[in-house]
Amino acid sequence: MRLTLTTLTVLSIISASSAFAQTSVTGQPVPDATTSEKSGGQKAVTRPNTDRPDAGNPATAGAASSAKLEEGASSFTEAQARKRLEDAGYKDVKELKKDDKGIWQGNAMLNGKPAKVGLDFKGNVAAQ
Repeated sequence: MRLTLTTLTVLSIISASSAFAQTSVTGQPVPDATTSEKSGGQKAVTRPNTDRPDAGNPATAGAASSAKLEEGASSFTEAQARKRLEDAGYKDVKELKKDDKGIWQGNAMLNGKPAKVGLDFKGNVAAQ
């Protein structure tokens, strides 16, 4: 009886360990993460876009101009798309419309200059 109880305890611990090993953490990419242009597109919906400009540094907008926007069914509402663009550093976002490919497109200002912007279903932001 004692051997059976010990065996069951050990098996329970082993099976619990494998469950912990399968969990994944999402969030900010590492600072030296490759851009979607270099990696061929974002591979996970939960991975934030590494191409969007830094709101604190408008000079990074050039990096976003070549981001790859991917077609797909977007679940972003207009308000969420607008916020995502504003978080990326764009101001005065106007005429925001979702096209037939699921990409939100509109006009905005960045560093005092007009820009056409886009947001795909994965949250990638790009100047177009």
